[in-house]
Amino acid sequence: MTDRDTIAAIATAPGAGGVGIVRLSGPKSRAIAEALAARELVPRTAHYVRFRDEHDETIDDGIALYFAAPASYTGEDVVELQAHGSPAVLHELVARCVTLGARRARPGEFSERAFLEGRLDLAQAEAVADLIAAADVRAARAARRALDGEFSRRVDAIADELLAIRVHVEAAIDFADEPIDTLGGEQLRVRLRDNALALDDLLKAAERGRRLRDGLHAVIVGPPNAGKSSLLNVLAGSERAIVTDIAGTTRDLLHETIRIDGVELTLVDTAGLREGGDVIEREGMRRARGELQRADLALVVLDARDPEGGRAAVIDAIAEVPLRVWVHNKADLLDADTRQPQDALNVSARTGAGLESLHARLRELAQGNADAAGEGAFTARARHVDALAIAREHLAQASIELDREALDLAAESLRLAHDALGEITGRVHADDLLGHIFSSFCIGK
Repeated sequence: MTDRDTIAAIATAPGAGGVGIVRLSGPKSRAIAEALAARELVPRTAHYVRFRDEHDETIDDGIALYFAAPASYTGEDVVELQAHGSPAVLHELVARCVTLGARRARPGEFSERAFLEGRLDLAQAEAVADLIAAADVRAARAARRALDGEFSRRVDAIADELLAIRVHVEAAIDFADEPIDTLGGEQLRVRLRDNALALDDLLKAAERGRRLRDGLHAVIVGPPNAGKSSLLNVLAGSERAIVTDIAGTTRDLLHETIRIDGVELTLVDTAGLREGGDVIEREGMRRARGELQRADLALVVLDARDPEGGRAAVIDAIAEVPLRVWVHNKADLLDADTRQPQDALNVSARTGAGLESLHARLRELAQGNADAAGEGAFTARARHVDALAIAREHLAQASIELDREALDLAAESLRLAHDALGEITGRVHADDLLGHIFSSFCIGK
């Protein structure tokens, strides 16, 4: 820690405000702050000071707070300089810190140092960014639980158990002549099953946490010329997509984010699904199917005049999507006595008929997702969900190998499962993973 540079950055949001904060972290933090303030700083004491430049002229007056290592956010010496929230003043303070021996911090470097010093694990560090970006109270509370370690404790509990099982299996390898059941094989199988169930529960909770953090991912899908792009424009409240009467106008994916009762819903317009089409249209359909593999919700748009003819084109593509809303568009072209379908909503993107019912249905689905942020819910990221899924696959393989009494292969599968869990908290990590994660943070965090 003493060999590290001292870093400095503005820790408050861009723009003017009543108060702005410049943060320092590293071995020279206290000396730099005392040179700025022209006085000695006592740990955890608010000092009213005048911050001075190299000519002893006053930059601004404010508060200096010193947190001595290791009792600080980063685990290093940390100083926070609170001044008036003028961007010019704050940038001048940072420049003065650099002159006195600091360097400008990289994005996320303060939280990265907190991780490297063991103040936070990787999932908790990511929860800091999630808390800052939380769009509503439910997301903020879920991020707070992740920051408090709710997610990490559950991951660590399973990882510790898998490590213990692996130790038992590897010890049994030394007794290869003995049947596994004489070495506690049935007990191992029970422990594997219990941990598989715990991992399944955690995977479901993490998926709910990912949806809470990212919002529902809804893909608008259907045959060509059913009015998908028109519906996107109406829901988004702007002309985001090109609309024509020519089938196959939409060739690529178009993303738009809307907010329903504080919960984000990402809408993705896609190319119409059908047989044939030119090279570009076929590529658009391939991308549409790929997007559906990541979707939480399929908004299936069919022509209300021939809905059954359009269903055949999409039914296979949406087979794996968890949630579906069937929308029969162009309802304004139907006869007045046409019955409302039981499993679909009749709407007209042109006249607005039925859109209130569609909004209510989307609100219901978004609210149901948000209600997942109940007691004990936490935020999670796509990489967490992927790591848990990989761990679950390796655990299933370990169970198969144990039944075959292939103990070396079972031990290897357990190791891979344990490593996948370790990537979530940073117990096992690659440097490029850390770089990718912390580069998405704001500079002062």
